[in-house]
Order: sequence, then structure tokens, then C-alpha cells
Amino acid sequence: MTKRCSWWLGLWAALGLNALASAAEPVRFADLNWESGSLITELLRYVVEKGYGLSTETAPGTTVTLEAALARNDIQVIGEEWAGRSPVWNKAEAAGQVQGLGDIVKGATEGWWVPAYVINGDPKRGIEAKAPGLKSVADLSRYKDVFRDPESPGKGRFLNSPIGWTSEVVNGQKLKAYGLVDSFSNFRAGSSAALDAEITSAVKRGEPVLFYYWSPTPLLGRYDFIQLQEPPFDAEAWKTLTDPDNPAPRPTRSLASKLSIGVSSAFAREHADVVGFFAKVELPIEPLNQALARMSEKRLEPREVALGLLREHPEWLRAWLPAPVAEKVQASL
Repeated sequence: MTKRCSWWLGLWAALGLNALASAAEPVRFADLNWESGSLITELLRYVVEKGYGLSTETAPGTTVTLEAALARNDIQVIGEEWAGRSPVWNKAEAAGQVQGLGDIVKGATEGWWVPAYVINGDPKRGIEAKAPGLKSVADLSRYKDVFRDPESPGKGRFLNSPIGWTSEVVNGQKLKAYGLVDSFSNFRAGSSAALDAEITSAVKRGEPVLFYYWSPTPLLGRYDFIQLQEPPFDAEAWKTLTDPDNPAPRPTRSLASKLSIGVSSAFAREHADVVGFFAKVELPIEPLNQALARMSEKRLEPREVALGLLREHPEWLRAWLPAPVAEKVQASL
């Protein structure tokens, strides 16, 4: 009898230890390599840690590899997911492997931009308008010499997204769809920081620059840029832009921006309370852009800026969280 009791006690102890080990596994967030993504990630991590008592860690990767990892539950959360844009995401969502929660940033946008002085000039800086008739992407072929690529004589330079982003594929296909492959080189930055440096350098010199960009970001709030017009959104044409192997992509503006928090379905089943929090997150774009500008200009760590936002806006926590959880997070600040 004693041996049998000891055996059962040993079994229950082992099961208990296994359960504790499972519970102790950290929540793995995608380590996003752009400013708003890293800031939002740190904000979410802090609330998950302090409000729900879960440890967290981050895993690096490109957009596509991170979405694939989310589908496998190798990571559990992507803090800023541009849902519906990637074939990898769409396939995983259709299979019930991932979910996009909430609409976390109202007013988000993306497209092709030029500095306002390229079109309007800037008398204060002594800059003449070099492309006064430039309004849409359809006009670009007439202005390739304005955006001359120093490494490709006879072509203009288009600054694409960093390598590995979903939008890099879309922009490459857009160059084909708009008939610009022969007149513009497809220059891809190695990171968002490299893209920012290229744009900022051109603006400070008052030189023309054509580039892809998005919001929320500090850069669009810091300088005066004009977004070029594109044809109205067409869902079927959009499919041809997100497929890198489509030989005949069709022109359309990008899918309307909706920023969500991406989670694996396995995580959603295990953490309904955290998922309820994620679904309520909403970040007004103006304070977010201002925070991103501070982070960029002062070279602050994303977590430091995230905590500053939570201190400045206690009403956010009250809107997102049950009262006891909001109080725990607030007390930790």
C-alpha cells in the first residue's frame, strides 16, 4: 500500500512539475525591426508581464518567416500585423492557425512618396520645383531623370521596403504593373534604419527622392511629403501584387491599412484573458507618432518609450483591461 501511494504521489508530482514547466514557458513575441513595431511590441510585452504574470521573450526574423513561425506556434504574438497583405498570413488564417485581433492604429497608411519641394519647390531653401506636374505614379516615367540613380545611368531610383518585408514584394510587382521597370531601379534597403537614413540624407540636401513609406512613423511627421496617387483599390489586382511569381501584375493602390495584433490560434485557446486585452488595444496615431519621433531623435529604447506612453495615458489601460489588471499595471509603473 505504501509503495502504491508513493508511486501515485510520484506520478502526480511529475505531472505537477510538467504543468508548472509548461506554464513557465515564456510568451514569444516577434522581434519587429521597424520603429512602430518595436514600440508596440514592448508596450504589449509589459502589460502581459505585469498585468497577467507571464514571462515574455522575442524572436527575430523577416515578416514572412515570422508569420510562418506564428502559424506553427513557434512564436505566439506579432505586435503589429498588417493583416491580409501576405499570402503566408492569408493561408494560415484560412487554415485557422492564426488570428488578427483588433484595429490597433486608426489612420495607418502606406504608399509611394516624394518630398513636397520636388513638386512645389521651397523658396526659403532656394529649391526650385523639379517635377511640378508629378501627381501620380502614372507620371513617374516622365521624371526618371529627376530621381536619377547614380549606380544605374539612364534610370531613376525607387527606394523600396527593406529586404524580406511583404511590401517589398508588392512594390516590386507595382514597378512592373505601372510599366516602370525599364525606367526605375528597384533599390532595396537592408533595414528600416537604412531606408530612413537614405531619405533623410536626400531631404537635408534638398535632393529629389522617390520612396515607399508607411504610417505610423516618425519620418512622416517630421518632414513635408506628398503621397503619389494610385488607381482605386481592386481586390483581384491586389492578389497579383502580393504574388511574387505572377508574371502580369495589375495596377492598384494597396489594400486599406488595418493594423492588428497577430496571435497563434494555439495561444488564443490557452490565454483567452490576454486575447481579450489584445482585441481592445487602440493607439491614437498622433501621440504614437510623437512618441516614435522622440524615440528616433533621442535614440531611446522602445521599452522606455512604451512605459512613458503608459504613464502619460492611464486611460488607455482602463479602456483595455479589467479594473484589477489595469490597477496592477498602473501600480508597476
